[in-house]
Amino acid sequence: MDSFKVIEKPVITERTSLLKEQGNKYVFRVSCDANKHDIKKAVEEIFKVKVIKVNTVNMQGKIRRMGRFEGRKPDWKKAIVTIKK
Repeated sequence: MDSFKVIEKPVITERTSLLKEQGNKYVFRVSCDANKHDIKKAVEEIFKVKVIKVNTVNMQGKIRRMGRFEGRKPDWKKAIVTIKK
């Protein structure tokens, strides 16, 4: 799988900013069919860093309403990547 298709985009929130400062961890939105080995290889190839650990979380899509109609956002996968200092 192509490295740029594995990592879709970074997740930037207050919590991920704290993770970056305190634990040298970065959070990415990744492809749902990517595994930890694919994610590690993609991060090392794109950013030229050494990855220590990869944690993944399958996130459920939220329910959204438009008036009386209800729909769902798609499910997605989040990866928390620990980088060597």
